[in-house]
Amino acid sequence: MALQAGIVGLPNVGKSTLFNALTAAGADSANYPFCTIEPNVGIVEVPDPRLGQINGQIETKKIIPAAVEIVDIAGLVRGASKGEGLGNQFLGHIRSVDAILQVVRCFDDADITHVDGTVDPLRDIETIGLELIFADLESAERRKSKWEKVAKSGNKEAKGHFALAEKMVAVLEAGQPLRAGDWTEEEREQLRHAQMITAKPVLYVCNIDEDGIGEGDNAHVAKVRAHALEQGAGVVVLCARAESEISELDEEDRAEFLADLGLEEPGLAVLARATYGLLGLQTYFTAGPKEIRAWTVKVGATAPQAAGVIHSDFERGFIRAEVYTIPDLQEYGSEAGMKAAGKLRVEGKEYVVQDGDVMHFRFNV
Repeated sequence: MALQAGIVGLPNVGKSTLFNALTAAGADSANYPFCTIEPNVGIVEVPDPRLGQINGQIETKKIIPAAVEIVDIAGLVRGASKGEGLGNQFLGHIRSVDAILQVVRCFDDADITHVDGTVDPLRDIETIGLELIFADLESAERRKSKWEKVAKSGNKEAKGHFALAEKMVAVLEAGQPLRAGDWTEEEREQLRHAQMITAKPVLYVCNIDEDGIGEGDNAHVAKVRAHALEQGAGVVVLCARAESEISELDEEDRAEFLADLGLEEPGLAVLARATYGLLGLQTYFTAGPKEIRAWTVKVGATAPQAAGVIHSDFERGFIRAEVYTIPDLQEYGSEAGMKAAGKLRVEGKEYVVQDGDVMHFRFNV
């Protein structure tokens, strides 16, 4: 799936440090604004224990997890919608992603400069939120002007576009992001095609310091959680600096370091899974002696669409899918055992793939 989540935030909140840890891409990271100018893109694996569960019953040569694309975008400052800082570049890059990971500084450190002088996560969230609303409002007003004259002539398509633009302007002028509006599915699809920034789903990533790991929410994080709850958004809490160190360790040292921190898994694993869900993605698996692989599809995908992720010929010539669940595989021990127990299902073109399905496709082209 060519879907991307963009890491955004004010300068010096830990975006590039987090991106480095996520992707091991070596993006520049420094204590000054606009260190990131061109967006860095990395592929991030999505940890999934179900791959190991399948491998416990099926021997294979290779295991391939699902992945998401993460984009590290230049820090935004107040006035970006009017071109301040790297505003125009920032807004252009953020329009192209499908979801937003907003990194929020939730730690105090006099040695790390804050662009506004003090640490206040809600002010930071509001700064970015308002700049994105202003940018969308300008875009919506242009769309409204574009379709208004044609709509008055009675053109049905133009009337629809004009009505949507009017609705967008009303939501934005009320100081609300478009994701907070009441939209039909058709309207949501139009917002997506129009690349309206504030219509994109958001996940807040609270960047804490190392002393706060495992200590529960600090006052900054608590404020972000309360705000996210009001907005219907998710929150992931981690320490970007510690995650960067963890990502450089081998498996044995990583396990020891996590134990010392009181963590069961890296925060990045939590973030990767949350990002996957934020993009509306789910996983199905194929399994055999050559490889066990996690494949990515949109929630609601049909069996032929899932087959098409592997190869377009699979979708074009789709005949049927043989489907089973991982719990059944664990209970009966093999595909032969499931087949004998009637647990190996045959599904047709209308079947909607469920997260965690293990599938084999039959096709003819």
